[in-house]
Amino acid sequence: MQIYLEKRLSTRNISRFYRMEVLQNLFGEWTLYREWGRIGQGGQIRMDYFTDESQAIAAMLALVVSKRKRGYWLEPQQLRMFD
Repeated sequence: MQIYLEKRLSTRNISRFYRMEVLQNLFGEWTLYREWGRIGQGGQIRMDYFTDESQAIAAMLALVVSKRKRGYWLEPQQLRMFD
């Protein structure tokens, strides 16, 4: 399961992304992989480990709710190419 969020506010020069993915590693643990930063640049990465998939998905959904409250969108907004 993977979710990609964006936040764009041209008036404040904000252009950020937040990507999350739930993966199973070689040891049987479930990993919530998170990457965030400015769009077009390298971001920060964090991995949190869980014993089962449902815990990892619940943590990811809680983060989605938190990010949506801060202005992130599930569907990236299309930038205008021409004025």
